[in-house]
Amino acid sequence: MTVTTNLDGTKLTVIAEGKLGTTDAPEFEKAVKDNIEGVTELVFDFEKLVYMASAGLRVILSSAKIMKKQGSMKIIKVTPEVMEVFRFTGMADVMDIEAI
Repeated sequence: MTVTTNLDGTKLTVIAEGKLGTTDAPEFEKAVKDNIEGVTELVFDFEKLVYMASAGLRVILSSAKIMKKQGSMKIIKVTPEVMEVFRFTGMADVMDIEAI
């Protein structure tokens, strides 16, 4: 998995590519936590993410808790494979998620 962050003022975009498994979740979490202070808009771009394990969902949920106090969060360009995970867990019903 590859994680790229782009901080533009108070907007943070986190781009994840490949497979976000249990072993990759700490890198994903670090990318978010190292940059989230002062952010009012958090965007996860999952256009090139083909798999996400529960450890990735945990990072997203913890990010959502932080952003509930700081601003907004959305997940964009979600692949069908990853969207299935969001639907199965019920997260698709409670988060701002845009499928491809």
